[in-house]
Amino acid sequence: MPLDVQGTAFQERVWQALREVPAGSRVSYTDIAERIGAPKAVRAVAMACAANHIAVAIPCHRVVRRDGDISGYRWGIERKQQLLKRETALS
Repeated sequence: MPLDVQGTAFQERVWQALREVPAGSRVSYTDIAERIGAPKAVRAVAMACAANHIAVAIPCHRVVRRDGDISGYRWGIERKQQLLKRETALS
């Protein structure tokens, strides 16, 4: 069932790529930029994540910095850490 969320064509490409990241996995903003064929658009990927209004259905919480550190999250870093921890425990 498609999600009823609208954004720019670029945002929609990012959000689709995020929906393909398995639960319990982590990817970097760079990984997502490369997956959508825009390897230099790392900051734009981060902005698309920030524009996401559907917390878990579009799993922006699975995106971390290239060095593995957890960075910003629309609903707070603590929630991002909790979601990642829960998914890791379930996978």
